Amino acid sequence: MKASRVLPLLAVFAAAPLAPTLAQDHGPPFTATTLHLSAYGETSLPPDQASFDVGVETTAPTAVAAARANADRMSQVVAALKSAGAESRDLQTAQLSLAPQYAYEAGQPPRLTGYQATNQVRVTVRDLAKLARIADFATSAGATNLGQVSLGLANPAAAENSARVAAVKALEDKAAVYAQATGYRVVRLVRLSEGTEAGPAPPRPMYMAMAAQKVATPTPVEAGEVKVRVDIDGVFELAK
Repeated sequence: MKASRVLPLLAVFAAAPLAPTLAQDHGPPFTATTLHLSAYGETSLPPDQASFDVGVETTAPTAVAAARANADRMSQVVAALKSAGAESRDLQTAQLSLAPQYAYEAGQPPRLTGYQATNQVRVTVRDLAKLARIADFATSAGATNLGQVSLGLANPAAAENSARVAAVKALEDKAAVYAQATGYRVVRLVRLSEGTEAGPAPPRPMYMAMAAQKVATPTPVEAGEVKVRVDIDGVFELAK
């Protein structure tokens, strides 16, 4: 018994007839054997910028005292960031909050214990050689937390274009393999669409630090590479 030949990726499409009012301006319906494929291209480059959040949390018996202490300490942190090489345009407030703090005991109503003020600034570092210095200066100046660092590209356009070229090459190679395997030949590319996955490398955790802590050893930073990927879909016309 002969096994049936399965062609899962080949399909014959016949366009539905156009309405009478439009059919007179068009040629015959498109009928062809087509091949629908997906492929991707990827390129890797060293990152050239980074971003992370640095913040200060303070608590006090009153809201005014908590906010005042937070403002004083955050001012010191911002000044330290700038002295370490961060520019004003690269500092942006990411969170600012003031909230009451309560103690909870069984069978008792919540008891107000004070207030917590939080201020976080998102820092963009355009020179990675300054990243460890900027982070360490912020910690030494009184930052109580540092967020996760995200490494990326300031201008990913060139990397994306390289990935596009690689994606098209991969798509054409794949189409040629399928065509040959099924006894067809590729006539032309009928349709091409793109979906891009380009962005920073996965965040790398930094560390927590108390205000009084002094950093004796510079924080190690490993830049690695940023991958830029472009996904595409294509439809090819095939013929015998």
